Amino acid sequence: MTVLAAAADQPTLADFGTDVWWIVVLKVVGVFGVLVLLTLFAIVFERKVVARMQQRTGPNRVGPRGYLQSLADGLKLAFKEDIMPALADKPVYFLAPVLACVPAFLAFSVIPLGPVVSIFGQQTPLQLTDAPIGVLIVLACSAMGIYGIVLAGWASGSTYPLLGGLRSAAQMVSYEIAMGLSIVAVFLYAGSMSTSEIVAAQADGNPVSFFGLDFTGPGWFAVLLPVSFVIYVIAVVGETNRAPFDLPEAESELVGGFHTEYSSLKFALFFLAEYINMVTVSALAATLFLGGWRAPWPISIWDGANSGWWPLLWFFLKVVAALFVFIWLRGTLPRLRYDQFMRFGWKVLVPTALVWILAVATMRTVAREADLSTGQVALFVGVPIALLVIGVLLLAGRAGTRATRVAATKAAAGSNHPTEAESAEEGTVLPPPGPRRRPARPTGPSRAEGGFPVPPMDLTVPPSPRLRRREAVAPDGAVVGTGRRSTTTIEEDVDDRAR
Repeated sequence: MTVLAAAADQPTLADFGTDVWWIVVLKVVGVFGVLVLLTLFAIVFERKVVARMQQRTGPNRVGPRGYLQSLADGLKLAFKEDIMPALADKPVYFLAPVLACVPAFLAFSVIPLGPVVSIFGQQTPLQLTDAPIGVLIVLACSAMGIYGIVLAGWASGSTYPLLGGLRSAAQMVSYEIAMGLSIVAVFLYAGSMSTSEIVAAQADGNPVSFFGLDFTGPGWFAVLLPVSFVIYVIAVVGETNRAPFDLPEAESELVGGFHTEYSSLKFALFFLAEYINMVTVSALAATLFLGGWRAPWPISIWDGANSGWWPLLWFFLKVVAALFVFIWLRGTLPRLRYDQFMRFGWKVLVPTALVWILAVATMRTVAREADLSTGQVALFVGVPIALLVIGVLLLAGRAGTRATRVAATKAAAGSNHPTEAESAEEGTVLPPPGPRRRPARPTGPSRAEGGFPVPPMDLTVPPSPRLRRREAVAPDGAVVGTGRRSTTTIEEDVDDRAR
């Protein structure tokens, strides 16, 4: 049971907007420093944990036990040569990493780090700012980061970064919808969209009356709203492009995704944005579902656990635990196929989130109108709805995978057929037919019809409307291009010049 003690210095919305200017500057610099330090820590932490999982040493050269390796990598990126692709749209190419990085910093401004404390005699909450719609600010900033990734893929002037940018746009928009729906139930329970008030709503536990038996239940929304918490965890992994959902950066298909053509500090900004987004969604998870900066039980029994500067420790321990989950998933699960991933987001996560919002709203309404206790509502309303949702999901999942199961059964019986590229007509040498393999058909199904997506081989990057092709004459009289995008080719220019 997780029972949290209330803090007397819990900040409210009235405490924001009254700080002196130097306190605001100090908070801004502090938030920036915390995010940069957490990024350096997260990189080393990830490499160390994955190395431990794979029984490797990991980074061990720079600093004590290799803990300064990420700092050395950052300095190395800063001094690397900055290469500008010849076909790049230079202004957009330069602004794209900035658009990806700046919203990642802004999203952390509404995350509460602690209660009201004294800084050089000034009473101020450990939070840069807050608003009645504080959580929506985080969602808006995460949506703005999509523009940087999409523009980076387009401005590079290359096919595969463009594919990575398009993949990322579809993926992040899809899973951002699921993430937004997952926290609607939190708003219903907390009665506010302010981050500081959501933390306060998880302070005193949840009084539960179950047929005359009164006790205090857990106050964390991760326990009260487990479906919302699970959907949020899955959605933010896809939202941040992390493994096993790192499909926009799939090295096996796209070389590196939308940032393939980037180097030096511009690549470092994309790298920084990815890890800051990890920290931000981890901090938001701690705020919305894990009690925020408040100490968990049994630490909360101590009277001073939720006052002063101690809550900073509990908050960052929760953030590090959430970062460990990201790393754990990366070192454990294989990458999904893109169509499976998108189908899961639209056909499983979004419908489940909508049904769960309906169930939570029904339970809250029944409890208020019928004057029922929490235990009675959970027994008579929550349990039937949960069983119905589970049954529908099982039936839908089995129906959705029927084609895959049939194909797997036929393949096990030896009835699988090669694709066109593997057929005997293409010159591929197939193993001789055996008792478990039927002879290949003259023509098999194409890869585009075989159930998994392939990128269009004739994809071209749209030309920039602002750039015009310029010609230069080489010493031998040949016409060469200057790298500007154009719909014409060098050969066409030479023919026009000859005519």
